[in-house]
Amino acid sequence: MSQDMTPAPTEVLLFTLNGQRYGLPAPDVRELVRAARLTPLPRAPAVVEGLLDLRGELLPVLDLRLRFRHPPRPLSPMDHFIVASAGDRCVVLRVDRAEGLRVLTPDEWDATPRQLPGVGYVAGAVKLKDGLVLVHDLRTFLSEAEALELEAALAAPQEPEPA
Repeated sequence: MSQDMTPAPTEVLLFTLNGQRYGLPAPDVRELVRAARLTPLPRAPAVVEGLLDLRGELLPVLDLRLRFRHPPRPLSPMDHFIVASAGDRCVVLRVDRAEGLRVLTPDEWDATPRQLPGVGYVAGAVKLKDGLVLVHDLRTFLSEAEALELEAALAAPQEPEPA
């Protein structure tokens, strides 16, 4: 029996998107911020909605709706942004609502969903009384091609926005 080297998270941040609940391992979460206007990023992969200027740091905002096949919708002031680590890169996730941190008991964590076909980006699942919540691994969220495309778009000189 092979051992997975990724330890089970002890806390996850639960959030909703299009009426469905998802989670992120708490160590990957840097902060939560209110939605703000995004700057377009030309030549970025389709999964990037734009850039967020967070205290002078330009961060790519990933489109979870596109990735999880939910219908698109415009940015709302009621949306929440989750600033998180995706490996070495800091990214922002636009979600409908961040619900908060959940401390897990050992029997609530299930690592088997990551071994099922068609559940990419999944680190495991949390078994809650009201259902299963998939916990996503942001290190696998972007394909290698998308990561390279994002690097090239971020490295390109940005046009100043018209006043």
